[in-house]
Amino acid sequence: MNLINGLHFNNLRGDIYGGLTAAVVALPLAMAMGVASGAGPIAGMYGAIFVGFFAALLGGTPAQVSGPTGPMTVVMAAIFIQYTGMYPDDPMKGAALAFTVVALGGLFQIGLGVLKFGKYIELVPHPVVSGFMTGIGVIIILLQFGPLFGHPADSKPLMAAESLPEYIQQYDLPSLILGIIALVIVYGVPTFLPRLARLVPSPLLALVIGTLMYLLVFPDSGTPVIGEIPTGLPQFHMPVIDTSLMMQMIASGLTLAGLGAIDSLLTSLVADNITRTQHKPDRELIGQGIGNTIAGLFGGLPGAGATMRTVVNVNAGGRTPISGALHSVILLLIVLGAGSLASDIPKAVLAGILIKVGTDIIDWDYLKRLKHAPKAGVAIMLTVLFITVFVDLLLAFGVGMVMASFLFMKRMTDMQVENMRAMTGPSGEVPLSEQEAQIMQQADGKILLFHLSGPISFSSAKAMVRRHSAVVEYQYMLLDLSEVPSIDFTVALALEDIIKETLSAGRQIFLIGAREPVYKMLQQQKVLQNLPEGSIYDNRLDALMHVQTIINKAEA
Repeated sequence: MNLINGLHFNNLRGDIYGGLTAAVVALPLAMAMGVASGAGPIAGMYGAIFVGFFAALLGGTPAQVSGPTGPMTVVMAAIFIQYTGMYPDDPMKGAALAFTVVALGGLFQIGLGVLKFGKYIELVPHPVVSGFMTGIGVIIILLQFGPLFGHPADSKPLMAAESLPEYIQQYDLPSLILGIIALVIVYGVPTFLPRLARLVPSPLLALVIGTLMYLLVFPDSGTPVIGEIPTGLPQFHMPVIDTSLMMQMIASGLTLAGLGAIDSLLTSLVADNITRTQHKPDRELIGQGIGNTIAGLFGGLPGAGATMRTVVNVNAGGRTPISGALHSVILLLIVLGAGSLASDIPKAVLAGILIKVGTDIIDWDYLKRLKHAPKAGVAIMLTVLFITVFVDLLLAFGVGMVMASFLFMKRMTDMQVENMRAMTGPSGEVPLSEQEAQIMQQADGKILLFHLSGPISFSSAKAMVRRHSAVVEYQYMLLDLSEVPSIDFTVALALEDIIKETLSAGRQIFLIGAREPVYKMLQQQKVLQNLPEGSIYDNRLDALMHVQTIINKAEA
């Protein structure tokens, strides 16, 4: 296995330009994410530096650019508030616990990659992902209302929504003007000035113009700004573990790991579609996990594959891990030399940039299809959306997966039940040979052919027993499993119930065509012991001929 997946130097010019462009886009977003998380803009920059660098070099998606993302920032904000709130007299300890959780989440991601869980992330149905991402987009937008109107940011989206009338009544005019300027730029420039947007990313343009407006027009207005940003190399921080909070820290870490895995691999799919390549999901999880672990140890925000930055990188020519790593190196150079220049950035400008991030995360495509989308999927999407915004992100994802799993099981059960045929004559439901149909016809209802097909799982076991019990007028039963490739433990027990019920009613039963996996399961669960000797046949015709002989002897 290559140490760096997809590394080559045949595209060096494109990778350099891609890395430069991605860094320009990442700069305002990383600082905005840091402010939104409560950990400060430098934490956002550190997250972009460490996650972006190590995920690029050690991950499984060559063209992907990683760093703080909207979903990860929303979760980190909740974690940061939770742990700093536990120690109001010692906020540094709370912050240390929060960043330890980031490192812990990274370790969990590495574990997911090592255990090859990457392929399972792709099994998450779209309504769950749509509701989850749309909910996160709504959260980001709601939490920016405060800074946009010149107030401190709220910690919860419901609080922000409730406070909106107060913000509107007691707005800070300079903040609102600066925020509106930022909104006009991030929404208007890509739409009305696409050439300019290709030269200078609209978030960076909003950041520069908004800050200059503040310095030239509102220097003494008291508008909230970022404030002093530390410069110099990031400092290593030893993890802090509070044994009394261990379970909470593990739960928080698992939340970050799970969300980061989904966020990153969804972006990997986007990168695959653009570059016509195939990412390595498990390797990507390991790379993201290493990046997040190191980011946590250096006070950086957790990150994941960032869709906007990845698309910008690819469109600019980036194709290998060089571009993602270069984007992080450029951000590090900015942190080392330009920290003081960023201290005057108004928070309202960052709020405008983040509102655009929030609207980009919302799954507008699915929302447009709600009217014609399957109702069950819409119900799942809206449930996940509601729980994400108003209750808990992890709970929302769990509830969505449970709902989707039950829906899937219902559909599979319906299909399996449709493939169960109980017939006492040649009805055409099961294709019979001419000789088989003749025997069934001559038996005059004495033979019940119970034909099953396709894999049968626990969800349809009860239906199978009910279907068998519905037929009572027969003397000989042929349990035809010739088209069943697999069964599970519950189905084996259900078949045992059918066999026992048939025999206890004084009827005879014959097992036909059990394939090796099915036969092995029935044998392991000692189901076959219930059958009289000579009751197992390899094919249906032999069994029917045997039963015909028994009937003829009984009638002679």
